Amino acid sequence: MLQTNWHTYDHYGYAFIALVGTFAAVAAIQWFIQRSRWAPWACSLQGVAPPFINIIGVLFSLTLAFLANDTWSAHDRSLKAVYKEADSLHSIAALSETLPLPLKARLREALVGYALASADEWPLLAQRAESRAVVERADALLILLASSEVGKAAGDNVQSLMLRKASEIRDERDQRVALSQTHVNPLKWLGMAFLGLLTLLSIAVVHVERPRAAFVSILLFALAAAPTAAIVLIQGNPFQQPSDVSPAPIRAAVAGLHPG
Repeated sequence: MLQTNWHTYDHYGYAFIALVGTFAAVAAIQWFIQRSRWAPWACSLQGVAPPFINIIGVLFSLTLAFLANDTWSAHDRSLKAVYKEADSLHSIAALSETLPLPLKARLREALVGYALASADEWPLLAQRAESRAVVERADALLILLASSEVGKAAGDNVQSLMLRKASEIRDERDQRVALSQTHVNPLKWLGMAFLGLLTLLSIAVVHVERPRAAFVSILLFALAAAPTAAIVLIQGNPFQQPSDVSPAPIRAAVAGLHPG
């Protein structure tokens, strides 16, 4: 039975904080410049040139863009790893066509066993965990391909190619496991949140003498920034909803295999 640790879905919590925190900051800033006892002092800050917003805004945008790139890059790398793993399985299956019937049946059974175990690992990947059964199946496949029996039946060149593909299978599987266990870096997002707060404050200062314009400006910025940050955050694990990578290519690679 799967056990969920608090950090398994920590990126959803950070996404919620990003949304709530941003609009709480908007309300606090608006209260400060309009209704608080410090409102007259805040109004005395008028005169800041509008282009000043661009300085902090660009820093915020770049930081968010880099964080988004890290997240979507992890998703793309996971997808690529799955397809390469499936391609290696398919290649070994194709190379096994020249083997004698009993040996071909054993090899295909090992391929199907690994593929099914690998696909069944997906719920664990969503929990930032891994399956020992997949490692055992990969070891069994590698041992079979390295046997003298396969070497004699397939020849040195074909056996070498099969072993290379088996090594690729293990490498790609290790890659997706590593990517599934990547966590949100709180320090990076804290820096992004700080820049976002400074951007809100700079917008408010520029429009401080016109409270309604200040409110509309900071609200528009919040509506753009907060949902974008939340969307990036909830995709922190490429094997979780809403944009999870599917094991379908691995299943499809061995779907037509049968002994003989």
